[in-house]
Amino acid sequence: MPLINTTFKTLPEMFSSVFTHYKGRKDCFAMYRKLNGKYEGISHDDLKADVDALSAYLTSIGVEKGDRVAILSENRPAWVVADMAILQLGAIDVPLYPSLPPNQIAYILQNADCKAVIVSTALQLGKVRKIRDEVPSVKHIISMNELETAGDDEIELTKALALGKSYLQHHPTALDGVGISEEDLATLIYTSGTTGNPKGVMLTHRNLCENIKSCNTSMCVPLDIGEQDVVLSFLPLCHSYERTAGYYMMFGCGVKIYYAESIDTVSLNITEAKPTIVITVPRLFERIKASLFKTIDAAAPVRKKLFYWALDVGYKFQAAAREKKLSPIISAQHALADTLVLSKVRKRFGGRMRFFISGGAALPQQTGEFFAAVGLLILEGFGLTETSPVTHVNRPDSIKYGTVGPVIANVEHKIAPDGEILLRGPNIMKGYWRDEAATREVIEPDGWFHTGDIGEIDEMGRLKITDRKKHIIVNSGGKNIAPLPIENLIANNPYVDQVVVLGEKRPFLSAVIVPNFDSLRQFADREGITFESNAQLIEKEPIKKLFDEHLKKISRDLASHEKVRRFLLVAEPFSIEKGEMTPTMKVKRKFVEEKFKDELEALYKGLVYEAD
Repeated sequence: MPLINTTFKTLPEMFSSVFTHYKGRKDCFAMYRKLNGKYEGISHDDLKADVDALSAYLTSIGVEKGDRVAILSENRPAWVVADMAILQLGAIDVPLYPSLPPNQIAYILQNADCKAVIVSTALQLGKVRKIRDEVPSVKHIISMNELETAGDDEIELTKALALGKSYLQHHPTALDGVGISEEDLATLIYTSGTTGNPKGVMLTHRNLCENIKSCNTSMCVPLDIGEQDVVLSFLPLCHSYERTAGYYMMFGCGVKIYYAESIDTVSLNITEAKPTIVITVPRLFERIKASLFKTIDAAAPVRKKLFYWALDVGYKFQAAAREKKLSPIISAQHALADTLVLSKVRKRFGGRMRFFISGGAALPQQTGEFFAAVGLLILEGFGLTETSPVTHVNRPDSIKYGTVGPVIANVEHKIAPDGEILLRGPNIMKGYWRDEAATREVIEPDGWFHTGDIGEIDEMGRLKITDRKKHIIVNSGGKNIAPLPIENLIANNPYVDQVVVLGEKRPFLSAVIVPNFDSLRQFADREGITFESNAQLIEKEPIKKLFDEHLKKISRDLASHEKVRRFLLVAEPFSIEKGEMTPTMKVKRKFVEEKFKDELEALYKGLVYEAD
């Protein structure tokens, strides 16, 4: 324990053990969804009935073991139903971000040879319809929402479930004897590569099940995670982090899962669900912290002074507790500070919060220490899609902010001579779908996986990530972004000479652009724009508008997290002499980022999050 069963070898076995454990129970729900303004629970029995019905329907339309079925949906219980139903057949699910544009959806559906697609809304259905002719392998589309008009091969989920239940009545053994092995593929999760085309990460049932069990040993048991807990789910289920930590692990422990209505309603949904656990990314903490300080700084002087006094006491209390040097004086001060201020901050999170789990991107050390000071525990971890994904997590009794903690059970780590972090364990992916060359690049014959991250391991075995070996950007939301294809799109313009896309640990991308001044001066002459230097020219509003319109145009075919939302124009070309370029004429990204550090900070100032 706390996993209800630890002997499972496939995901359907884990699902089955939980369903059996809660069979007939009406006092404990599996998950909750918002309907008509309030949360309503879904029992384990009802969930299982829908899963079996959808599995039966998929069987009736020809989905077999090994077939690929895509899920294009926001978080909702129907996502879970689709996932469980697909896996129960021995089929392979292919989760897609709902923010993806049609052209990227087409690439993944083609590459995976998906036989069916399960979509959520009319918007997602429209994307699939738009590229349908490009993906002949797709024979069926199932819509979670009602359809205004349905094509011959389109059906609403409610109707599919009804047909599935009828199919089971006539074929009661339809779901028996599938024969799923732990080495069978469970999912293909597409992640960005350096070329821009995403690669399909092949995760087997063994990969995922071993990761769940390792998380159980290192997290669930020590933290006593169980049916008394409530978790709020809002990170995308198509991301391996939320899927393993926020869905599989929590479901396996009997935790009640509440689904947020959207990322924009998280603050409201937290007060409604009153979670004990929240799994999130650093961006949420950044937003909360910024909002809190904005409120405090606008408060009356006395209230403002009280808050900063209480926060200072919180920092001192945590430091003394870590060193086991708590004195009666600091303890008394902390009790008062907690009563007057800190407890009120915690109430913003529903009042029952036990801890946060943070992953997907690096948590700034000062952010972790701030939340600890107000009495909110953040356990930062680390992992990659290719590792199923969890490999490290801080333990409550030995947290060191700025690190991602030690490895979880059954995972090994070491640092290569060049500083790269290498990992090994049963959670390492089988490889990249139909790309043996890319697989060989990252997995050695003896099983060590190359993460592409640079790091160091301290004397307590805790991992600190110091840099990224490759140029893949990981934004503050944990999304992997290949900058080169975006840079190529930006550079495909007569007014652009050089460009660097940046955004590591940031809420959105920005670009440093060197204009093609020959073309730009001609444009200025045509438009009657007067200037005396390049530096003057790039400050003119019509010039800024020209580049802004270009970025908006190329963004139409980019996913939300790939859009460049702010840009900086610079007056001099990058050169070897000034240090921005290597002798082989490659831009030094880190150098450019450091050189324009102040200007870039100004671009991001006050913009913690920006929606489309």
